[in-house]
Amino acid sequence: MEDMLLYSSLSLLLLVIAFKLFIQARTKHKHLPPSSPSLPILGHLHLVKRPLHRYLHSLSQTYGQVFSLQFGSRLVVVVSSPSAVEECFTKNDVIFANRPRSLAGKYFGYNHTTVVSAPYGDHLRNLRRISALEILSSNRLNMFTSIRRDEVKHLLKHLLCKLSRNSSQDFAKVELKSLLSELTFNIIMRMVAGKRYYGYGEAVKGEKEARQFREIMKEIVAIARKPGPGQFVPMLRWIDYGGLEKRMMGLSKRMDEFMQGLIDEKRGKEGNTMIDHLLSLQRSQPEYYTD
Repeated sequence: MEDMLLYSSLSLLLLVIAFKLFIQARTKHKHLPPSSPSLPILGHLHLVKRPLHRYLHSLSQTYGQVFSLQFGSRLVVVVSSPSAVEECFTKNDVIFANRPRSLAGKYFGYNHTTVVSAPYGDHLRNLRRISALEILSSNRLNMFTSIRRDEVKHLLKHLLCKLSRNSSQDFAKVELKSLLSELTFNIIMRMVAGKRYYGYGEAVKGEKEARQFREIMKEIVAIARKPGPGQFVPMLRWIDYGGLEKRMMGLSKRMDEFMQGLIDEKRGKEGNTMIDHLLSLQRSQPEYYTD
């Protein structure tokens, strides 16, 4: 009887909280664009289907080119009208410049301090300025043209080898998705740290380090594809539903150790990578370019 009373009380409490949150959401956002019926706490999460863009397109056929959805505790406004999109990113760009706080931003974005996850403000504007001037300027990108050209050659050579192995046939079937992903990672990491971590048959220097990088990237992509309900329903995050937060904490530590190793390796050396350049800026302005 005591157990039954306890569970009944907890269930009643959850229902009261859910109803209160539902009423607050309805009254707080009275002037929202049209929306389909939703559930308390979950909102429209139970209705989401993959591929997401087709699901959103089907909703736009019913509710118009601007409509709202509730993903758990998060309000989402979907805009598919070109004129409305232009207005969002010109006249009202500052209003929409902020980013929602997420577990990924906390653990992979150093508590929302990176250019990808930082909230709009002085810190983000400073990061954008550094990126535009010191990392992604036309002059600096042109310095890495040879890297991009070399990696494309590696990919083409790999494709030709595959074709020659199937020379008895008129064509060879090749899965390009993974190859293009590896091409992108190799270009980025050669620009950032001067290293390539993916190989097309040939050996990669520092295989242990390369394997570590590949495993970290694979896990990050897997988590990004399935963010988990705890990202949208705070109540589930309290109990770490599915162990997502624990997994993120472990992966964050591994990622941090890996990147710190790259930086420590570059300290005191002269090179032509983005890490080298940022370290040179730190040496000239240590009070500005802190660790």
